[in-house]
Amino acid sequence: MILASETEREPEAASTTLAEPVVFIVDDDVSVRESLQALIHYAGLRAETYASARDFLKRPRAVVPNCLVLDVRLPDIGGLELQRHIASQRKEMPIIFITGYGDVPMTVQAMKAGAVEFLTKPFDDEILLRAVRAAIARSRAALGEAARMSVIEGRYASLSRREREVMALVVSGLLNKQVGFELGISEITVKAHRRQVMQKMNAITLADLINAAQKLQLGRTHDAALEEAA
Repeated sequence: MILASETEREPEAASTTLAEPVVFIVDDDVSVRESLQALIHYAGLRAETYASARDFLKRPRAVVPNCLVLDVRLPDIGGLELQRHIASQRKEMPIIFITGYGDVPMTVQAMKAGAVEFLTKPFDDEILLRAVRAAIARSRAALGEAARMSVIEGRYASLSRREREVMALVVSGLLNKQVGFELGISEITVKAHRRQVMQKMNAITLADLINAAQKLQLGRTHDAALEEAA
């Protein structure tokens, strides 16, 4: 049997991660914005600039690989506060902080919250570009995983109630006969449901199905599996 490649099986993930990346720049200093935008363009990347956090937040969420070059001190919403918002709402957007007034506690707080880099002005252009490339790579991976999860969730949503019950018990380690006993149905019926589950979940092997269940965080015990399917 010839299996489809991962790209063919997950076209949504591939189209998202291969899209042109964008670098967002938020700094209230127009000269900094313009110089950073020129640097990003010179490196062959698209850049969008904003003078404030509120202006930036008005922009719809990006669905392409991206990152944010963010000044810590802004006139409206502080950079660290904006970082907290992004961490909860835009997980695929890594942040590179830039500042002229950095201190150790601030740096530690930003890095612990997931910042890619914390640079003090003036900084070396190549260091910034390396950080930008690393951030975009991180964003691409996060978007790819989110797209794959969306596909898996869509497949799971297509299962009937009984198919979800069978799937939960199968991935918990029960044999077909045991699944039938738990659900009060024949082994032949279990096999039919299991076949449908494998097809709808696009699972070639049991290991594929278990991996999908783990991503969906289905219950691992018999009782938990039945409760989740109920």
